[in-house]
Amino acid sequence: MAPTNDELAAALAAVLGGAAGVPVAVRDLQRLSGGASRETFSFDTVAPVPVGAAAPVVEQRILQRERRGSVGGAPAGLEAEARLLRAAARAGVPVPPVVLAGDDPQPLGGRFLVTGRLAGETIPRRLLRDASWATARSRLVADAAAALAAIHRIPLSAAEGYPAPDPVGQLRDLLDLFGQPHPAFEVALRWLDQHRPPSTRRTVVHGDFRLGNLLVGPEGLVAVLDWELAHVGDPMEDLGWLCTRAWRFGAGAPVAGLGTYEELFAGYESAGGGPVDPAAVRWWEVLGTLRWGVICIVQASGHLSGASRSVELAAIGRRVCETEYDLWLLLGRDDPRPEPLPAGVDPAPDVHDAPSAAQLVEAVREFLAGEVLGATEGRVQFHARVAGNVLAMVERELLAGPAQAHAHRQRLAGLGLDSDAALAEALRTGRLASDDPGVRSVIWAAVLDKLRVANPGYADPGDLDG
Repeated sequence: MAPTNDELAAALAAVLGGAAGVPVAVRDLQRLSGGASRETFSFDTVAPVPVGAAAPVVEQRILQRERRGSVGGAPAGLEAEARLLRAAARAGVPVPPVVLAGDDPQPLGGRFLVTGRLAGETIPRRLLRDASWATARSRLVADAAAALAAIHRIPLSAAEGYPAPDPVGQLRDLLDLFGQPHPAFEVALRWLDQHRPPSTRRTVVHGDFRLGNLLVGPEGLVAVLDWELAHVGDPMEDLGWLCTRAWRFGAGAPVAGLGTYEELFAGYESAGGGPVDPAAVRWWEVLGTLRWGVICIVQASGHLSGASRSVELAAIGRRVCETEYDLWLLLGRDDPRPEPLPAGVDPAPDVHDAPSAAQLVEAVREFLAGEVLGATEGRVQFHARVAGNVLAMVERELLAGPAQAHAHRQRLAGLGLDSDAALAEALRTGRLASDDPGVRSVIWAAVLDKLRVANPGYADPGDLDG
């Protein structure tokens, strides 16, 4: 069982004090938002008054602790990550100063990394929209390009013990591990295999370089955060990931919602990052889109398995169809428009009293939006908003799901198949061609139906007509 907040503060004080050789007090420990594999906390340390000083030394810190049951992240360990961060700083990458790291999960309830806490903003929607960040926005593409060039100059010796995975095979293996077949992903995997660019360089790759993991101040980039997915590979991977639609957070510009491909490539080259092959970056953007879809599956599994129950992780599982839709846009939209099939489903007699299930969900959603959001703040407010979105999704599925399921079964039957698993297997083995118009029509009809339920505002309106 993970320690309580008070227990964690006491354990943290003991660990830090033991490393420093002096008593250390921990105060104001607060849990912040975290990713799929880690929880993040802010806190202050208070050390004894130094000789000749008038007041104790107070330091602002960040703790990252691995979640119980997390999948992936920091395969070389958090002590190795601390060494990589120190090497990154020497290479000119703006990073928080490392305080302490530990691979023993016992003292703090998980492997951990403690760094200094720097001032700045990480929330993408604020950075992309608020007027107070206008100056930073104007500089951030150039700052990001320079930081990437510096990351890719880190000596490979600093990444000893880090993996150098085959990115396509890794995603295929993860899909198989979690047992969730996605025919649209099989089309993308086939395309990636067929169009793989030659890799001319091997460098340290950050692995998750995007808004949300960049600490930004009023004048631009302050620090590159969250190195848990670092590995050895093609540096163009980081550029392609930064361009993936998921990390534009609703803004239109292709590079993190901030600028153009040309601005990123020119900034990277001028900062000494080396030549950029736009075709290779596009390949990595496709792979990054698929990768985010697989990550959504992985994150949702943390909730479904009971390892980390969270409405946020549960909701992320329904974002997979967004990545399927984005892959469709990236790989071409020349598919025949699927003809909507008659539902053919007679509604069952309503055994229950009014309100209906959909109306009950609607009532709870309205309560969250109308009362809970305005009365809360921070993590609770954020999760209340996520919960409202989840309820809206359930409401749409209750209304449209039976007809959609019936239509999908009919489309599959037209291919001589009875499930998505069978369709994915047929694509994987080559029994069905991924460029066959009939096959693609079935796949994209399913993608659009899923988007109608999960997030109808994500697609171009014309795509959901019919």
